[in-house]
Amino acid sequence: MYKLAVFGNPIEHSLSPDIHAQFAQQTGVEVDYQKILAPVNDFSQFATAFIHKGASGFNVTVPFKLDAFNFATELTLNAKTAGAVNTIKIQGSKIIGENTDGIGLVNDLTNHLNIELENKVVLILGAGGATQGILLPILSKNPKRVMIANRTASKAEKLARDFAKYGKTCGFGLDKIKDDPVDIIINATSASLAGKMPDIASGCANHAICYDLMYGQQTPFMDWAKANNAAVIADGLGMLVEQAASSFEFWTGAKPDTRTVIKNLRS
Repeated sequence: MYKLAVFGNPIEHSLSPDIHAQFAQQTGVEVDYQKILAPVNDFSQFATAFIHKGASGFNVTVPFKLDAFNFATELTLNAKTAGAVNTIKIQGSKIIGENTDGIGLVNDLTNHLNIELENKVVLILGAGGATQGILLPILSKNPKRVMIANRTASKAEKLARDFAKYGKTCGFGLDKIKDDPVDIIINATSASLAGKMPDIASGCANHAICYDLMYGQQTPFMDWAKANNAAVIADGLGMLVEQAASSFEFWTGAKPDTRTVIKNLRS
């Protein structure tokens, strides 16, 4: 029996227990997966208490990904470059921190949308933690170029410099986006949470694949993509399930079928 959980604040809305219950049923792996509401300033104490109860590992969501990064005794390359941890694995005395967000995005693009990143021009909107978490897995697929655009240009420029050793990157302000089409646009800003759309040139969406990391509702970014002739429009539900599948495999070694789970959640 794998004793697992997801830590967050708030946490009641989390789909993770449902997703992992479906994975467990598919694979025949016995799992006890809980939701744990931790106080904003006391993550480490709650995480330690859970480990002492025999935890195999746990997921971490807002606002604890940086706390989990600092809590881990070892970090994977994904976690190091992301600067945040969303998955912890307990292995003896080791507390191993991983970040499966970017893996989840790439797997959703390739497994469900049949989109290969190799030799593609990718435009990412936003230069915050979400972008930092997905950059390495995207660059590992050898895109032609990854452009990071942010309201504050200096943040995008710094992030591009930090990841330049992993692939061809550049950073600039949102106002520098041209009307020239790109292959893939990823909205990693927080604008969708506020029901807003970043103010950018519309021509770049023409025949592009437009992907919003947010899920659960039609967003202004998705409406913008549709109005500007995007070829494919997707939300982040597939990414959510795929990053959970990577966590599940990290803990148990079992690889679940994500397609069925995504279909179940959408229905």
